[in-house]
Formats: sequence, C-alpha cells, structure tokens
Amino acid sequence: MARAEDYIDLDWEDLLPVGQTPVPSALPDVKPHDEGTQLSSQQPASSGVRTDWNGKVVRLPGYVIPIEYTGTGVTAFILAPFVGACIHVPPPPANQLIFVTTSKPYEIDGLFEPVNVIGMFGVSSLSTHLADIGYALSADRIEPYRA
Repeated sequence: MARAEDYIDLDWEDLLPVGQTPVPSALPDVKPHDEGTQLSSQQPASSGVRTDWNGKVVRLPGYVIPIEYTGTGVTAFILAPFVGACIHVPPPPANQLIFVTTSKPYEIDGLFEPVNVIGMFGVSSLSTHLADIGYALSADRIEPYRA
C-alpha cells in the first residue's frame, strides 16, 4: 500500500487533455443566490479526462465545496480549482472538479480556505446537484494549503 508521503504533486492543468486551456482562477460572472438560474446548468462541457494518474497517490490543492457531513466535519466534497466554484459562479468543466471522500471527517474552517488533499486518484463520472465531476480522490490526508 502506498503511503501518503509518497505522492505525485499535481496542478489543475495536469488534469486537462493536451492542448486544452485552463479555467481562469478569478471569479468570472459572480451570480447572486436568488437569481433563479441553477449554476450547474451553466457548466461548460468537458473535453475529456486524463488517465495518467489512475491508481496513483497524488497531492492537489483546491477549495472545498461540502457535500456530506459527519458531525461538524465534512466527509465528502467537491475539490475545485478556484474559490466560489459551483456556489457563486458556474462550475468549471467536469475535468476540473474532483469528488473527494474521506473516512476521517475534515473540520472545515470555511469555503474560502484552500486545502491540500493527498490520496488515491482516479477517473470518475459523477453528477451532483452542483455539477458533473470527472475525477475522484480517496483522501488519506487533508491539510491547510501552504504555498
């Protein structure tokens, strides 16, 4: 079994098919919550996923969008490349979102705090009420992001 210390550092661009342009990291087109349009309907189409890291232990920074809680800790969430994705702005393409699960609930400080997630990575095809997701990661460790 791989240890969490033996990981491959990934950037969000590493998840894009060759030649695809990265999503801007700024908050484009911020939408008010009461606008009435579901943001998931504005998600751009994904141009595919990469399988290079299937079954590998990776580390990737991002922002937590909680899906499931146990007590006050989050046990399932979407990892997004920029703050506000899926909540205040339309989600990025599926190949820029990762569904993360963890057996140890992570006590989240807020939606605007970046984290590093380390764990087993793979391609996935999942649809939630917030967005379609192209990857999955079973987290061994979640920690505050440090540049």
